[in-house]
Amino acid sequence: MQETVLPNVTITQIHTEIEQLSELRQELWHRLSDGLDISAQSEIKELDAQLVDLWETLRIEKARLRFGEREEIVRRARAEERLERAA
Repeated sequence: MQETVLPNVTITQIHTEIEQLSELRQELWHRLSDGLDISAQSEIKELDAQLVDLWETLRIEKARLRFGEREEIVRRARAEERLERAA
């Protein structure tokens, strides 16, 4: 999975966008339930892909807030690993 990190985006903003896209997707599913609608099908697929990216972005941002920047985590882990090998 590709990391999609948007600069200066808060968790609240990500949640808001997820809610908006989910509501739109729900409307499209309702429209699709009335009968075959090729455009609604393709829009749903696009929204699903956007939602997957947003959920991934949210997960990454929450992890960053909780544990710090990825590079810093990797640096600390490597330092701990060197210490363990030296002991």
